[in-house]
Amino acid sequence: MLRAFIQRFSEAAAGLVERLLPRYRGQVARGRASFRPAEIAGRQTSWRKDDTRLHVDSFPATPSGGRRILRVFTNVNPAGRARAWRIGGSFDQVAERYAPRLRVPLPGSGTLLALLRITKTRRSPYDALMLQLHDRMKEDDEFQRTSVQTAIDFPAGSTWLAFTDAVSHAAMSGQYQLEQTLLLPVDAMSDPHRSPLRILERIKGRSLT
Repeated sequence: MLRAFIQRFSEAAAGLVERLLPRYRGQVARGRASFRPAEIAGRQTSWRKDDTRLHVDSFPATPSGGRRILRVFTNVNPAGRARAWRIGGSFDQVAERYAPRLRVPLPGSGTLLALLRITKTRRSPYDALMLQLHDRMKEDDEFQRTSVQTAIDFPAGSTWLAFTDAVSHAAMSGQYQLEQTLLLPVDAMSDPHRSPLRILERIKGRSLT
């Protein structure tokens, strides 16, 4: 029953993106769908896994290869509770802040990770930098305290979309949420230069995929 529930949501989320963003029709690859029944607030975890800390998304085991991470969220809380988020500053600002601490990996390291089955596909230099950025943001207490942030509550029954590879976000509280991940090629964007891939390539002065 749960599997069928998640599958119905996945189909509905993909259909919503096609209707709202017809430019992306036929370009989007569907990734993982999931159901998050646990309460976020008060959960004990490491700083790296703590999603109440501002971060951008990057998946360690499933590299995007530079594709955009577009995610669809639906709050299905049966008690009517909102999903509380914080939204941070622009990706350009965050990337510039941490650029000196982002290290391009050794040639061939991404292929080796795939051969060892640590990742499902080759981890590109871009993916490696995004993982580092994710960690640098989460571990930086000063950034978490002082960076520009906006609180947003998503009511029960609401659905929202975000390019979570570029939007700094933190989920502060809430329980019972559905999520669908979709992957979009950078070249399908109306302005590819605004993608995290192109921004990091400008900062590092080299190709990253």
